[in-house]
Amino acid sequence: MRVKAIILDLDNTIYPVNAIGDKLFKSLFLLIEQSGEFKGDIKEIRGHIMRHPFQVVAHDFSFSDQLITDCLQLLSDLTYEDKMEPFEGYETLRNIPCKKYLVTTGFTKLQHSKIRQLGIVNDFEVVFVVDPSKSILTKKDIFKKILSDNYYNPEDVLVVGDDLHSEIKAAKELGIGTIVYNHNEEQPEAKSERAIHSFKDISPYLN
Repeated sequence: MRVKAIILDLDNTIYPVNAIGDKLFKSLFLLIEQSGEFKGDIKEIRGHIMRHPFQVVAHDFSFSDQLITDCLQLLSDLTYEDKMEPFEGYETLRNIPCKKYLVTTGFTKLQHSKIRQLGIVNDFEVVFVVDPSKSILTKKDIFKKILSDNYYNPEDVLVVGDDLHSEIKAAKELGIGTIVYNHNEEQPEAKSERAIHSFKDISPYLN
């Protein structure tokens, strides 16, 4: 096996956000809707929050400064404490004999609570939470750190994630190979990318 390390995203890559999103973000959706301080459709905002970092959604839908402040206060202390399950096929990933790193964007307490509820922390050498509310670091910065700290060449590493404009873009800029996790073919724009629908399909990309 040529690949020495796999870097993975969390949300919509290891587990489906829509499985917990309505319950997890109930208070957030209510806060946004009651404020009225945004542009666009609340249903569309709900969908985007399931797939993109909050800061991106707030910008794209022109949240007011006050609404952003209120949402950040709510999200900074939010956790998820109910049972969670990874996508079917995750065991295939778990059993691949190479080092794995988890790099996820989100609020620190919330991301760590999801990792805990999924029971996956021991599957990774290191877990990195990129929290835009606390740091200017990006996923690209973390990818560089992983390469540097472990003396990996870009061709030694594979990045797997669902976001073409986040981890996939960052990896490509560094010359790292990528796979889009396109569960249920939810992203038509991924058709031109190397993509899988399940971790059961990943083995051809490891050589």
